[in-house]
Amino acid sequence: MEINWDELRSAASAAMSKAYAPYSNFPVGVAGLVDDGRIVTGCNVENAAYGVALCAECGLISSLISTGGGKLVAVACVDRHGNALMPCGRCRQLLWEHGGPNCLLDSVSGIKSMTEILPDAFGAHDLTDRL
Repeated sequence: MEINWDELRSAASAAMSKAYAPYSNFPVGVAGLVDDGRIVTGCNVENAAYGVALCAECGLISSLISTGGGKLVAVACVDRHGNALMPCGRCRQLLWEHGGPNCLLDSVSGIKSMTEILPDAFGAHDLTDRL
């Protein structure tokens, strides 16, 4: 599948413009290419109780599932300037769950597979193979 990284970054920037970040003033947007060709997006949504804030990737996964599911092929996450951001550890795990080891991420150091981003990842196979 052809990946148009400029289109993904643009979709992530558009999502970022809708972020709710009154506490950190650090809006984040993310866009993912799904294996059926759709592009899904998400933005961070903060909360006065900081621990219940939602990262942009949470919104991305919610959008993925609510619009028909599928598998993420490529993901771009950006800051307010459109620069690539590395997802936090929790969000890397979300991307692994819904994209797998071959999903590509536009990282701060270039395009990388999730295997490179999250080596030795914990996944669904651990729940069955280790019983």
